[in-house]
Amino acid sequence: MSLHLVPRVLICPALCLGLWLGAPDGAQALQLPKPADLQAQARLQAKEVTVIEPHLSRPGQEQRRSYRAYPAPALLDGLLGPAWRASPEAEIEFRALDGFVSRIPVARLLQYPAFLAFARADGQAFQVDNHGQNERQVPLGPYYLIWDNITVPQLRADGGAQWPYQVAQIHLRPYSQAALLPAGMAPRWSEQARAVQTYCLSCHQINGYGGDKMPLNLALRAREIEAGQWQRWLLNPAAVKPGTTMPPLPPGLPQTQREALAAQLRDYLLALPLIEPKPGSTGAQP
Repeated sequence: MSLHLVPRVLICPALCLGLWLGAPDGAQALQLPKPADLQAQARLQAKEVTVIEPHLSRPGQEQRRSYRAYPAPALLDGLLGPAWRASPEAEIEFRALDGFVSRIPVARLLQYPAFLAFARADGQAFQVDNHGQNERQVPLGPYYLIWDNITVPQLRADGGAQWPYQVAQIHLRPYSQAALLPAGMAPRWSEQARAVQTYCLSCHQINGYGGDKMPLNLALRAREIEAGQWQRWLLNPAAVKPGTTMPPLPPGLPQTQREALAAQLRDYLLALPLIEPKPGSTGAQP
């Protein structure tokens, strides 16, 4: 595929070098400019965005916070070119400094108000206490993907599953059909495959596909533990392994829905063909 330079009206020529539209699977991810450079060179107006902060909030105790942020679609137009909008079935990877990978469908970014935050609006430290992962004063920079879950309340049900922070790279990629629904697997599993990607594969993996923060092969792990232990692990990981940074399935969902979701994820992983790990590979245990 030939390379296409990003239009100069949004990003200066120095930032245009090396950027391309619709980068094919396996191409290099795009390193994001530093916030100070982006603010100086992008012809975009940052705005103040107030959200219900999912990492700070607890069930029944919502916490609001305001950030300085760029509208994600306009920023992606400048970084990737407007062609990214033409493939709603594709995904944009938001890669964090620690190996966390959040894959957001293009259709979701076009449907809901998303922003890339770079600072708190009140000037305080750009960090958060992540209650779900038992972490305090977690740095959010260089960038933090946030959603206007006040204007669109239904976004709150997902918790912080699609709010990646410490984002340093982005990558436009096709939907991971081959990894999530390999040949011979019934299409009826597509909803569960999406759920596994949303809630699990930012840190974990299935058969080598997923995040690098904790590359445990869930397709193997689901076969190793019984259904009750699986439920306890996903619903309250801190009770299974005290001090873990693994978040539970969204606590904002009704308990019966959380239990059903955990069971559906396990059923999908058991139906997924298992690729045995290579000799010498390791995986963390819950």
